[in-house]
Amino acid sequence: MALAADDRNAPEIAYWNGPGGQRWLERHALHDALLAPIASILLQRAAALPGEFVLDIGCGCGTTTFELGRSVAPGGRVLGIDVSAPLLGRARDLAPKGLAVEFALADATVYGFEAARADLLFSRFGVMFFGDPVRSFSNMRRGLRAGARVQFACWRAARQNPWLMVPLQQAYKHVPRLPEVGPEDPGPFSFADEGRVRVILERAGFAAVDLEQLDLQLDLANGGGLEAAVGTAASIGPAGRALDGQPAELRAAATESIRTELARYRRGDSVPLGAAIWLVRARNL
Repeated sequence: MALAADDRNAPEIAYWNGPGGQRWLERHALHDALLAPIASILLQRAAALPGEFVLDIGCGCGTTTFELGRSVAPGGRVLGIDVSAPLLGRARDLAPKGLAVEFALADATVYGFEAARADLLFSRFGVMFFGDPVRSFSNMRRGLRAGARVQFACWRAARQNPWLMVPLQQAYKHVPRLPEVGPEDPGPFSFADEGRVRVILERAGFAAVDLEQLDLQLDLANGGGLEAAVGTAASIGPAGRALDGQPAELRAAATESIRTELARYRRGDSVPLGAAIWLVRARNL
């Protein structure tokens, strides 16, 4: 059965059920380890409590869903939602027995949430890809009880995230540039503007919107040395998209340029580069 979806989300749905989803699936443990420092802070801010019902939007392979499930036990439950069938398949395989988590293959823009039930809407980088984010957040809000909390992470401006842009700039020496996107078009940096995020959430019916800056260094190597960093850099974010489907010789040349550049940032077995994040919170009226 076809996934019910907003047509404006079709490109992202195709991507995460195609090359993007497959690449993440192959490296999900490494990618989750890379993002673990952010997830840890985000989960602390969310402060899920025993007995609560949580919605985890863009849950992928379920790493944050499982952590939320442990936080809401006993008596609580977590619903992880994602558009990627391959990633949700892995999440279901990895779900610890006895943990009150479930998963739905769904587009959160149109999904029929249980009305006014959830206590917390949570997402680790899963909300920047909606074609109509006001519609999407309005629909998600229908699943929240009055007073429910919102807590999610999104990236700030591209120029503030060298961990993503340094590999992309090297890839562009060898492969065609990705199609130009506007600052409000779906993509990793579409929530970079603080004012836009506030407008989206307020128009969707949320209040007490607050954005907290988080700046840290992400170790592209996860302590595994330069080659591990190169593998991550070539498979995640815009650089991964740019390399998708390119001839082997161009991918090899781009990878070598990425390797040479990342060597400049190497610190022992680590390759740290800067990351800039918004930690966003709000409340349902």
